Amino acid sequence: MANIKPDQSTCRFSKRISFRWLTTPAEETTDTIVMSVKDWYVDLRIETATGKIDWAIAGQRIVESQEPLRVTFSHELDSHNAFETIDCGTFVPLPNGNDLEMGSMPRHDLPGAPDKEYEEVWRPLPFREGPEGPKKGLSWVLESDDGDLSSGEGEVTVTKTFIGRIWGTYLALSQTQTHTRQKTASGELVVKKSGADVGARREEWESGWKEKYLVGEAAGSLPSMVGGFDGEGVGSWRIPGEKVEVQGKTYIVRAFEEI
Repeated sequence: MANIKPDQSTCRFSKRISFRWLTTPAEETTDTIVMSVKDWYVDLRIETATGKIDWAIAGQRIVESQEPLRVTFSHELDSHNAFETIDCGTFVPLPNGNDLEMGSMPRHDLPGAPDKEYEEVWRPLPFREGPEGPKKGLSWVLESDDGDLSSGEGEVTVTKTFIGRIWGTYLALSQTQTHTRQKTASGELVVKKSGADVGARREEWESGWKEKYLVGEAAGSLPSMVGGFDGEGVGSWRIPGEKVEVQGKTYIVRAFEEI
């Protein structure tokens, strides 16, 4: 089955080739893909040795500069609970077509999780052909609608879910989160997040949607493309900020593209 990469697309679809902290050799111990549709992304990293989640994150992709390309990623969902970490990487194209990402982030395998510099190599992937057929497809990212969490002090528990698709590849991530809202001495309301384990689903189109990974206790209840989504790609699905229903749950459309 052919893999297609369109010339005119706002989407980015990449596989990680290697990772290293600057004091260690480069290696790759995960099956990691990241899909970005316009300004939103979903990122799932699966340990190849165990089949467990190495890291699952999703949120906004904010371009800070183009030359060099510098991107900040918000963590609206994060299996490492690093919601407040400033995740900013600088991307440099390599001669072989890959991209080198450089930045710093907490190193969770060290006491106190100190910030350390890292390098990651990413390979842009062609888009997998999906149900729409050759050289065309739908791409989108949806975020669960958790209601108004901005007013008042106290704790609230939400189930944060992101689902995303680029043509014939689909990711779904879900995490139960506790949002604790407290006022500072100046009266400002601040929100602290803590999250439970993440459930993840990855599916790929092979003359039908096929499950590639189903990880975590909540994974079985995550939306699946196998049965299809009513109204996908029609009406409100096409408008960022609008709300749509997916298998009984309300989502906010964050990004959409059709080619």
